[in-house]
Amino acid sequence: MSYKALTLSITSLFAGCLLQAQNNNLTQYVNPLIGTAKMGHTYPGATVPFGAVQLSPDTDTIPYAGPDGKYTGTAYRYCAGYQYDDPTIVGFSHTHFSGTGHSDLGDFLIMPTTGQLQLNPGTADKPETGYRSRFSHSNEIAEPNYYKVKLDDHNILAEMTTTTRVGVHQYTFPKSDDAHIILDLMHGIYNYDDKNTWTFVRIENDTLITGYKQTHGWAKTRTVYFAMTFSKPVQSYGYAQFKKQVYQGFWRRFNVTRNFPEMIGQNLRAYFNFKTEQDEKIKIKFALSPVSTTNALENLRTETPSWDFAAIKVKGQQQWNQELNKIQVEALNKEDMTNFYTAMYHTFLGPTVYSDMNGQYKGLDQNIHTANNFTNYTTFSLWDTYRTLHPFFNLVQPQRNSHMIQSMLAHQQQSAHKMLPVWSHYANENWCMSGYHAVPVVADAIVKGIKGFDYNKALEACITTANVKYYDGLDDYIRLGYIPDDKRGNSVSTTLEYAFDDWSIAMAAKKLGRNDVYEAFIKRSQNWKNVYDAAIGYMRPKLSNGSFKKEFDILSTHGQGFIEGNAWNFSLFVPHDPKGMIDAMGGDKKFLPHLDSLFSMHLPDEFFAHTEDITREGIIGNYVHGNEPSHHVAYLYNFTSQPWKTQERVRMILKKQYKAAIDGLGGNDDCGQMSAWYIFTALGFYPFAPGSETYQLGSPAIKKAVIHLENGNTLTVDTRNQSDKNVYVSKVTFNGIPVKGTAIDHSKLIAGGELVFYMSSKPTK
Repeated sequence: MSYKALTLSITSLFAGCLLQAQNNNLTQYVNPLIGTAKMGHTYPGATVPFGAVQLSPDTDTIPYAGPDGKYTGTAYRYCAGYQYDDPTIVGFSHTHFSGTGHSDLGDFLIMPTTGQLQLNPGTADKPETGYRSRFSHSNEIAEPNYYKVKLDDHNILAEMTTTTRVGVHQYTFPKSDDAHIILDLMHGIYNYDDKNTWTFVRIENDTLITGYKQTHGWAKTRTVYFAMTFSKPVQSYGYAQFKKQVYQGFWRRFNVTRNFPEMIGQNLRAYFNFKTEQDEKIKIKFALSPVSTTNALENLRTETPSWDFAAIKVKGQQQWNQELNKIQVEALNKEDMTNFYTAMYHTFLGPTVYSDMNGQYKGLDQNIHTANNFTNYTTFSLWDTYRTLHPFFNLVQPQRNSHMIQSMLAHQQQSAHKMLPVWSHYANENWCMSGYHAVPVVADAIVKGIKGFDYNKALEACITTANVKYYDGLDDYIRLGYIPDDKRGNSVSTTLEYAFDDWSIAMAAKKLGRNDVYEAFIKRSQNWKNVYDAAIGYMRPKLSNGSFKKEFDILSTHGQGFIEGNAWNFSLFVPHDPKGMIDAMGGDKKFLPHLDSLFSMHLPDEFFAHTEDITREGIIGNYVHGNEPSHHVAYLYNFTSQPWKTQERVRMILKKQYKAAIDGLGGNDDCGQMSAWYIFTALGFYPFAPGSETYQLGSPAIKKAVIHLENGNTLTVDTRNQSDKNVYVSKVTFNGIPVKGTAIDHSKLIAGGELVFYMSSKPTK
């Protein structure tokens, strides 16, 4: 055998071994602790892909309002319940958002303790005054669907894993005559005053407890049912009620706080007492339901028929491996492997399942519905996720995304406003952020041919949503072509967002041959021009009389007509008409230096004065990667004479904003949006304008990726001469044919084949 042949044989053998190893265990590259420090707002606990249960430690909660009744900015730290730098754990609750900038949830906190029973959480500086415990990261392990930590103050080893609807706890106790399991029913992330409106707990027998909890928080009316079972009979039990007077039973005939089989009240903390031997394990299975305790019990018995903790953990990790193996990557180094698969992990945390084993769920109308032929989902952070997360699902999770769209269509039918969701969770619409961004999610799926829902029904839902005139300035937008700043805050950014959403409706209508709808909405999509001030070259607030606002600062983020950004950032937000925008700004000659300066300019301190979620760690010049309106911006160079700068910029952003570290995310992950940006960009193509079939090409950061598509086809992304220095692309081929221009269509990629990037250290100008 020749030297060359021997080398090829060894290389092929190594690649084969690597691929086989990845097939067996891609979870080894996932670190759930990434993003748990600073602003990432991720949680490290156990969950399965898209699971209804997110069983995770909470290190603290800060009241939503301080003594003066005003919002406390420090509460923003605990959107996911966990901050890596905190020294104590309060307990383990069953529901969490991942990466959001607001929160709720934190339902049904469980904490094992020993010694004197204490029913208050204590404080971080004096944990001995309550049931919380100190812990060390040296005794902490976080893996997909597994979390483990030593609770030092109680000498208890805590482990947890999950199924879709059941959280499974395993606590290893010391020898004790005073062992307790505390069930905190008033705990919540972002504790509004009197957030808990009612709680009911029923002791069915000495191992089974059922009940529900009603809250009034970010979601105005939310009810979660549970069924909880112990592996060992409870010796005694009771509860204490805080803030409100304890209900004493009819004519005070009973002491309802001890060994009484019903617990009823507003702010309850229950306890269950045991005696334990040294290293004895007490296990708990805790099932959730949006509908009833009967359904919760059915979920529990169906999904976790046994007490085999290890088997449940392994099964969940196998689910993760199955999802992660949809894309098999060979990267330049282990850090990039960790970044890539942790990003995939974060993209598959939500939206979350919101229906029981029998298909039932609570709808937006607060009635019980049954999801027929689809799984119902909740947690739609659409202002964030329409941009990249849902397009990512259209590539690797099309059937699941179809179910999510069916969930949105059900939401629209149950809505009194007949609107698709804006930001919804747990049968509630939060009306958070701006635009109507379920529309581009639906349109993108229609344009890309995602099957499983009625296209025409979905288009009609989009049209109806876009014409609810009393929603957030839509009446003025339809009448004037913009939102007057003297009538609405965020007038400019909302106008720009509506214009994009309207364009996506036009694209779906065009696909379906609805020319009347296309013409109406393509005209509306040009409304971005109505807030562009050619005299200064920026988007600018306009008043009801048609004049531009005089007092105006292009860098300020406060009171200037923009949400989570400034005029500088949002003036580039015309992803549906980038060439029109560039021409309006003076063409390449003026636009290119303007765009270049975005990444190099210095922001004054005033820029940070009125916002909490824009941090210096997430900013490159005036490019704010931690805020989603900037996510398409680096790809704007593709529409100029210097597309090589897109390649340079995206590789720089990948390096600066994503690290395999606890604080490795340059901003909130926002329900997977930041992570989806990483994945697409690392693969070398990006959904610049959802609602279009076209991806913009960039500069892949991987050596090779094999994408296993649901249709049975395989898409391979390969790079030649890849390195950290070779960030420029000299040529791209698809199935051996050169790709002309800077774009490639979704239909080509899902037909399968090989997309090859030829990398270079010098730009091709």
